[in-house]
Amino acid sequence: MKRRNFIKQIGAISGGVVISSYSVPCVANNCFKTTEDNFVLRRYKVLLPEAHIGNLDIDTRLMDSYGLLPENIRNFYLTSRNCFSKKIDADFTDPEIINAAHKNKIPLMGGPMLSKLKQDEVSLWLRPATDDDLLIKVTDINSGKEKLYKIKDIRAGVEQRIKLNKLNPGVKYKYSVFCDKNNIAEGNFTTSPSSDEKGVYRISFGSCFHKIGLHNPNLTNQIVKRKPLAMMLLGDIATDDRENKANMLRSDYMLRDVAKSWKDLASNVSLYASWDDHDYFNDDISGIPKGFTAKDVDLIRSVWHQNWNNPENEGEGLYFSTRIGPVELIMPDTRSCRERERKGEYGCYLGNEQQQWLKKTLKESTAPFKIISSGTMWCDNISKGKDSWGTWDNEAREDIFNFIEKKNIKGVLLISGDRHGARGFTIPRPSGYSFYEFEVAALGGVRGPEAIAKDHSNQLFGYLGIDIIAFGEFTFDTTGDKPLVTFRLIDEHGNIREEYKIPYKSLTPMA
Repeated sequence: MKRRNFIKQIGAISGGVVISSYSVPCVANNCFKTTEDNFVLRRYKVLLPEAHIGNLDIDTRLMDSYGLLPENIRNFYLTSRNCFSKKIDADFTDPEIINAAHKNKIPLMGGPMLSKLKQDEVSLWLRPATDDDLLIKVTDINSGKEKLYKIKDIRAGVEQRIKLNKLNPGVKYKYSVFCDKNNIAEGNFTTSPSSDEKGVYRISFGSCFHKIGLHNPNLTNQIVKRKPLAMMLLGDIATDDRENKANMLRSDYMLRDVAKSWKDLASNVSLYASWDDHDYFNDDISGIPKGFTAKDVDLIRSVWHQNWNNPENEGEGLYFSTRIGPVELIMPDTRSCRERERKGEYGCYLGNEQQQWLKKTLKESTAPFKIISSGTMWCDNISKGKDSWGTWDNEAREDIFNFIEKKNIKGVLLISGDRHGARGFTIPRPSGYSFYEFEVAALGGVRGPEAIAKDHSNQLFGYLGIDIIAFGEFTFDTTGDKPLVTFRLIDEHGNIREEYKIPYKSLTPMA
């Protein structure tokens, strides 16, 4: 049976409607395909194992992978990286880093990064390189009305989370950041619609940038071009295997923040991030790793909080939820709350506290749709469930699935990452209901396991990691009597590789 027909058949069985699907054979023998848009990457040949090493030579090649940066930005990064590498306690406020920013005329060493999108506000994360006051001008694109936000008490190297409030729901805005009357950054955003407003809204998602993909303008341009309200990043994003070395974690975030492609994404799309193993300590590491302490975990959590702009949470881990229009974004922490000594016992994967938080969040959400992320896969179809729910805590996963079915919680979609490539599955239940899982770990286009599971009876599609650089997208349509969600897998050139329409009835356990 040809692959195209195979996918259509599975889509029909699972209740979704396949609009289009095709596959492209592998044409490269390294991490990236050979195209005119990314020929420089072929020249530099920065492979995933090298990226995980993260030494000076490799990080410099990553920085230059799509062409040399402007000399002042390049000099600033190299000086900062040198400072981080020789001082284990180095922070962004180190005088050597601040002086490098001033010498190279860098007013912002990080940001802007949008997040915490609401109906009447958004949060803007910045890391200024100056103590001077900032002025932010926000303009309603349609009416031309302006709002000004004056930000005082700035300290060079200290991140700022600026609340741009008193805005209107569902409105397109542009903003500019000024320092000493100079425009130092700008971007666009659309506020969240009111909860009862009918419309069509997009949420993007994916995992495994792995530093390589952060520098890929082809991909980030396509994400921004489609104007999602938000993007969910599911781990393996900007740092690689630094264990408890906070100085080198910060150096990796500096590498992220000098990339123009990253700036274009973060300044125009609200980002919500969770970590996985390579953001955490090392490959497949979780909980309190052997040879480390709870203090080490607290340290890298603090570095994470320093460099992201997520909604706050009250629990010990990094988990949180937030609502944007008709969608509840639920992002558990599937790494730092694991209890290694209890592996195989109920609650060891999320921890008992987070397990109960997840169920409570699902029960109390009034959003028609709920997206639940997982750093590793929900199903165990690829690599025998390596490091995922099934190898850790099958009982807790079953508890969550049973809870959703018994409470008739509608509109649940599962997304995951970690296993490089892109795949879609249905997860059939004894009740006859099926969950949908979309695993898009293709933001970096790096090698990974097989694309198609040995038992592919419930698989919608599959791509090898080296065959595709792509992101996932949900489009939620609430304009009609029956809500509808459409999943799309979109590659770095804007081609829609997979497209499935899923009626709300297929996301209703007791339909």
